[in-house]
Amino acid sequence: FVQSPSEMIANVSNCRTHCERFQSGPMTLHFFSSGRTAIAALATVLTGCITAASPVSAPATSLSPAQIQRIGQRIWQNECAGTVAGLTSWNEGEEFASLGIGHFIWYPKNYEGPFEESFPPLVRYLQQRGAAVPGWLLQTPDCPWTSRRAFVADAQSPRQKELRALLAATVREQTEFIIARLNAAVPKLIAAGGRNVAQSHAALAQSPEGMFAMIDYINFKGDGVNPKERYNGQGWGLAQVLGGMISPTTTGFAESAKRVLANRVKNSPPERKESRWLAGWSSRCDGYKRGL
Repeated sequence: FVQSPSEMIANVSNCRTHCERFQSGPMTLHFFSSGRTAIAALATVLTGCITAASPVSAPATSLSPAQIQRIGQRIWQNECAGTVAGLTSWNEGEEFASLGIGHFIWYPKNYEGPFEESFPPLVRYLQQRGAAVPGWLLQTPDCPWTSRRAFVADAQSPRQKELRALLAATVREQTEFIIARLNAAVPKLIAAGGRNVAQSHAALAQSPEGMFAMIDYINFKGDGVNPKERYNGQGWGLAQVLGGMISPTTTGFAESAKRVLANRVKNSPPERKESRWLAGWSSRCDGYKRGL
C-alpha cells in the first residue's frame, strides 16, 4: 500500500517528521511572512510539490544536492557518531528504539510515550520513494522488540542487519524527510510563537548554516508545538528556541537552544535523569556556530 504525498502528510500531521514527494535539484526552505502565504505554502506541502521554483514572499536559501548530503552526514554524526551500528539504537533509560540517521522513534506495541513517533511514517516514505524496504518491516507497525535488553540481544539478527542496510542506503531520503518536517512546520511555528519566531526563522533561512541548525534541531527535539511535549508546561522544541533568540545568527540560535535544553533538564522528572545528557546536547548546539 503506497500513499500519495498528501495522504501521508495528512495522516502524520502531528508527527515529529513529515513526508512529501521531492524532486531532484536544489531544495528551498521557505519563510512565510503572512498568514495568507503560510496557508498557500502549506497547500503546496500537501500536494508534495515544494521546489526551488515555488513562489514565496521572501527569499530563502536553496540547498544544493551536495549541501543536502552534507546536512545528512552531520545529522548522522550527531545522532549515531556517523556509524552504521548506530543506525539501530535503543538508549539507556528510554522505552523505544531510535533508528536511522535522525534516530527516528519507534514505540513497542501498547506503549504511548510523550514523544511523537516518527519511524513508521519514515518507512512509508521510503517505500514510496522506491527503497528496498524489507517485507517484514511493511507488515510490522509496532517495534517488535519490547525492551532495550531484547533489542540489544538481537543486534546481529537478520532483521536488525536488514534495518541497518536499508538505513545506510537511504541517507539522502532520510535527510529530505527531515527537511520536509521543517517546511511543513513553519506555519505552526509562526502561529505558536508570533513575530519573534517569524523574524528569527527568516534570518536563519538566509544561509545553509542557519537552515542546518533548524533542520537538525527540529529532528533532535521536535517543533515545540505538540502540547504533550512539555515539562511543567514548558516546551523545548524549535518554536521555543526561535522565540528565545537574542541575536538573529546561528550563534544566537545555539545559545538559545542551550538555554531551552537546560530549562528542560531542570523541569524533567527526576527518574529520567536527563542531566546526564545535557553536556552532549550543549556540545551539539555549539556545532551550529560553525560552517556547514
